[in-house]
Amino acid sequence: MAEVAETSLTAPGLEARLEEHRRELTAYCYRMLGSPFEAEDAVQEAMVRAWRAYDRFEGRAALRSWLYRIATNVCLDMIGSRERRARPIDLGPAQEPVLANLRTRPDESFVEPIPDALVAQGADPAEIAATRDSVRLALVAALQHLPARQRAALILCEVLRWKASEVAELLETTVASVNSALQRARATLDEHDLSAEKPLELDQIDREMLQRYVAAFEAYDVDALTSLIREDASQSMPPYDMWLAGRDDVLAWWFGPGIGCKGSKVIPAGSANGLPAFGQYKPSDSGSGYDPWALQVLEVSRTGILEFTFFLDTQRLFPLFGLPPRLA
Repeated sequence: MAEVAETSLTAPGLEARLEEHRRELTAYCYRMLGSPFEAEDAVQEAMVRAWRAYDRFEGRAALRSWLYRIATNVCLDMIGSRERRARPIDLGPAQEPVLANLRTRPDESFVEPIPDALVAQGADPAEIAATRDSVRLALVAALQHLPARQRAALILCEVLRWKASEVAELLETTVASVNSALQRARATLDEHDLSAEKPLELDQIDREMLQRYVAAFEAYDVDALTSLIREDASQSMPPYDMWLAGRDDVLAWWFGPGIGCKGSKVIPAGSANGLPAFGQYKPSDSGSGYDPWALQVLEVSRTGILEFTFFLDTQRLFPLFGLPPRLA
């Protein structure tokens, strides 16, 4: 915010007060935009606008509400200039595990993962669990189907528990319009299968199961992997739009076109969207060390691994998750 530092004399302590809301605004903007990088840009733009306009704020509303109004307007502007983000599973039916089905789409076509540390806040475990549940990849992708103002109304009312009257004031509309938008938004979300079996919360996940998965993947042990992956598991690899349905096809890919992953190293990367994440490094073509290949995000149930998402944009995602650029 150096470019607007000259206004600091009129707002002592303002920067610290704004920063108190950065994490919750990041979570809000991520739900709106489906990208941690766009969310970060949106929050930074909202902070700059707030700083510049503070002399006109005059305390007519709570600072938090005012910041949400600014952040919402920033997100609405950004949404209006691009197509919605999605998951590969939302773009068409599952395909056969063959190279011919690999088609690349621009990175901005897909919902991207976000580290829990950027959005989860507070010491209350229930609050943290609720935040993680509200940024599940499937839910964030479903939200992208909503028109922008419906999306904002639903997130503010259903996730953040704002009153319809508060949302109406923020969106500069009527309570009746907000309630109508909520009704249409809920009907749209009902068309998506969000009531299917949810993955376990992080504190419920069997850590031993994850350790066995890492060992099995690094050993490329087909029997051990078969015992860990559910028969109805799925896999996707953004920025490819191909996705696979069923353990047989997942393993057919791994031991067929994806055999180059054999010998990979897998290291913990914390959690993404409330799910365990790992950095995968493939043996380097140079013959020395391991090069980054994918951020693996796993959905896990009591009976095995439900879904694999291999995010291949390691150049941006590995630094975001604190992963090294390569392994020696």
